[in-house]
Amino acid sequence: MQFEVWAPQAGRVTLRCDGVTRALERDPEREGWWRGEAEAHDGSRYGFALDDGPVLPDPRSRRQPDGPDGLSAVVDHDRFEWSAEWTGRPLPGAVLYEMHVGTYTPEGTFDAAAERLGHLADLGVTHVELMPVCPFPGRHGWGYEGVSLWAVHEPYGGPEGLKRFVDRAHGLGLGVVLDVVHNHLGPSGNYLPQFGPYFTDTHHTPWGVAVNLDAPGSDEVRAYLVDSALAWLRDHRIDGLRLDAVHALVDTRARHFLEELSQAVDELAADTGRPLFLIAESDLNDPRVITPRDRGGLGIHAQWNDDFHHALHTALTGDSQGYYADFARAPLAAVAKTLTGGFFHDGTYSSFRGRSHGRPLDRTRVAAHRLLGYSQTHDQVGNRAQGDRLSALVSPGLLACAAALTLTAPFTPMLFMGEEWAAGTPWQFFTDHTDPELAKAVSQGRRREFAAHGWAEQDVPDPQDPATRDRSCLDWSEPEREPHARMLAWYGQLLAVRREQPDLTDPDLADTKVAYDEDRRWLAFRRGDVRVAVNLGAEPADIPLGSREARVLAAWEPVDVPGADGLLRLPGESAVVLLQE
Repeated sequence: MQFEVWAPQAGRVTLRCDGVTRALERDPEREGWWRGEAEAHDGSRYGFALDDGPVLPDPRSRRQPDGPDGLSAVVDHDRFEWSAEWTGRPLPGAVLYEMHVGTYTPEGTFDAAAERLGHLADLGVTHVELMPVCPFPGRHGWGYEGVSLWAVHEPYGGPEGLKRFVDRAHGLGLGVVLDVVHNHLGPSGNYLPQFGPYFTDTHHTPWGVAVNLDAPGSDEVRAYLVDSALAWLRDHRIDGLRLDAVHALVDTRARHFLEELSQAVDELAADTGRPLFLIAESDLNDPRVITPRDRGGLGIHAQWNDDFHHALHTALTGDSQGYYADFARAPLAAVAKTLTGGFFHDGTYSSFRGRSHGRPLDRTRVAAHRLLGYSQTHDQVGNRAQGDRLSALVSPGLLACAAALTLTAPFTPMLFMGEEWAAGTPWQFFTDHTDPELAKAVSQGRRREFAAHGWAEQDVPDPQDPATRDRSCLDWSEPEREPHARMLAWYGQLLAVRREQPDLTDPDLADTKVAYDEDRRWLAFRRGDVRVAVNLGAEPADIPLGSREARVLAAWEPVDVPGADGLLRLPGESAVVLLQE
């Protein structure tokens, strides 16, 4: 078979495959590329040596059986026999579910997670969004320190395990979205700098030097990232990608990398006949990210909307530290602004940043499904000192309000695994670094970080302690008992209402109308004929909804429809969804 590698700075490149070494030749048609033939088959171990140095894994490795530092392995994707007939599932109308494979079940494997996918199909989820699955050191971790952007973490089950998971999901009617990290690679097992200028000190990010998107050699680096993205969609039949922290992709070229990537994905979608999409995590509050390319945007299909989360979180918990400060001054007003305008910071002053931030969305041109709304994510739970979920911070009634707002808002809703039953387990920051010095630095750094915010070091879980990961695994006995069973039924009821009421998937962001009372802590909004009301206060609230006849579609506590006076009397810490006819 043909082997090739980009190594523009090398004077000599050799291939070692199944114990046999042979020299590669320069490719006369592609500058910096080396190529050669060798006997190989699925599973053959191989690597490249540059200028007679150590044998290194392939930057485009499809499999790392022994982890990031080991040899690569050949993968014949045609060997896998797909069983599900799958034509894809588009983003409009979707309900996403963020899942970490390593803690979704105690086993922490694709196969174990696949056995639990029926739970999500029954609930009404449409897409599973997997946190990163590229190889990383050790067995357990979040996945954001991965390397080998074409390969799959072996302890999860490797590429075959991922395909079995995707096939099972598709068989149940579930799409699969994969979180990919293009803005940095892990410090351990990262051999890319030895092959070429994959990084540049022209720009810097929170993780150090930036990925090279605009300096010399960046054509090949961009192709490396684009091709890896297409490989997930093509070879593993993934339906969409979540792009981590795109604001850290520093690119000064006339055509931004994200525009190039979105065009390539759209072309692959046209070729395969499957709807494929990209979801960005962006801190920019810049509508151009999700504006189509033919209208001058970057063409990303959707983005996470942290503003909605922050506004909702402050309204529920009263938190006001850090970035929550901007939302905590009038939290219900902040929720109302995001429900009607998408972004809270749309050119307004951000005290957290010490400057104005963002720009307005054109509500008449940006479809509501292009923003993802959520009350919890891996970031917002796991980056707390003790990884405490919203269920550890507020009452079941307020959790019910959060669910009602998230699942009936104009946005594409996303759940974080376990929230649907108010999981009692935390989700903490954990690592399994095999480098002792790096492991020590991570453990000490985590504790110092939170000590600066008043936490005692002994109260901050050690990321390297295996018990930290074990505590973070979902307890699958919880959904069968109270109070978790009631919450699970509530989520199922809300998702059923969302499916049955076309107004709740209407893409017109401008159609949402909101009323609220900051002091009495109630908020209500209208989407077509559907009315949603939440009372975050402890006492009952009289909420003016109008005198049109109505019927209850879902209610956390028993409630009567508005009478002739048009007032809805809603119990404290409760939510209701009505249809006015």
